[in-house]
Amino acid sequence: MSAAALQELVEHARVLHDDLELEAVRSWKSAEPGRAAIGYMPIYVPRELIHAAGMLPVGVIGAGDRLEIIRGDAYFQSYICHIPRSTIELALSGRLDMLDGMLFPSICDVIRNLSGMWKMLFPERYVRYVDLPQNFDPEVGGAFWRRELEALRADLEGLGKKTIEDEDLRRSIGIYNENRRALRELYAVRSREPWIYPTSELYLVVRAGMVLPPEEHTELIRSYIELAAREEDRREQDMSRIVLVGTFCEQPPLGLLITLERAGCWIVDDDLLLGLRWLTGDVPTQGDPLGNLVAAYLEQSTATASVYQPEGHRGSWLLDSVRDNTAEGVIFCAPSFCDPALLEQPMLVSALESHGVPHTQFKFSEDTGQFAVIREQAGTFSDSIRLWSEA
Repeated sequence: MSAAALQELVEHARVLHDDLELEAVRSWKSAEPGRAAIGYMPIYVPRELIHAAGMLPVGVIGAGDRLEIIRGDAYFQSYICHIPRSTIELALSGRLDMLDGMLFPSICDVIRNLSGMWKMLFPERYVRYVDLPQNFDPEVGGAFWRRELEALRADLEGLGKKTIEDEDLRRSIGIYNENRRALRELYAVRSREPWIYPTSELYLVVRAGMVLPPEEHTELIRSYIELAAREEDRREQDMSRIVLVGTFCEQPPLGLLITLERAGCWIVDDDLLLGLRWLTGDVPTQGDPLGNLVAAYLEQSTATASVYQPEGHRGSWLLDSVRDNTAEGVIFCAPSFCDPALLEQPMLVSALESHGVPHTQFKFSEDTGQFAVIREQAGTFSDSIRLWSEA
């Protein structure tokens, strides 16, 4: 019975992953008159504010390998990443029409340009570029971030014709605290027993949070943890424990994650869908909710290539991940032409080499369809790790 229930749950998550029409969002909106949905590009946006406004936050992360890019190529040069072109294609084909607005967080110059292009293409829709602070001094970056949150709060109130009361925001913060706790638990059990919680399944379950209400997503995660734990035929195998890095924005095809596992790599930590896990601890639900969100961003943000770190600190978070997850190696898996990931990579490599951590690297595009070369490279890397560890 549990095996069938697990298969059904994973299949449900797979359907959500494959659905470019965002039928789950359409269904949510049609269930109650007046509902609104706000899309957002990867990396952090304050979803609590959207939720407190009675709206559904919807992650927009390109079309993967399931949509031919025709018009999208006309808006961007060929030497940038793939995700902006497929996102434009989704919008121009009407697949994002149910979204009442779009937020573009400050990931890179390409996404900044995409936000401006969105304003020109869809002048009747709400669009905002969310400029995340790079200064973590409360008097500087904190003051800046509070003004950004206040402006976004006012925008959402005007869009939804509803005042976002402090109590509404506290309630939403509590709901997202629960969601992030469930995600942290999922990542912790995957790190301990990756054969029970393979990343090819975990990814689907996590990604469902891009389109589901957070309450429903939390329930899905906890159900998956429980059902997978009952599977007696999932046994430990002689595979290498790997940290996957570079996938915080444009997402790799599911086939690539499956390929890595088939090549002998257990992924025990990653930066996939990082925006859902950006805050590393609970946000207080008492007192000033905006102030609490500001403090959480300044004090509990995860490290990534899109966030400034002082000289000498680049790579410390990756070394911590290798240590905390007892990883045996690191795979750099960055999208082609991803400036943040590829510019940070040499600094991360330097940190790994100074501590003798094995690593390899390759690039991908969200529409990559052939994985033979990646499988050979990952398999050779995994084999070499096991040989070195036995030497």
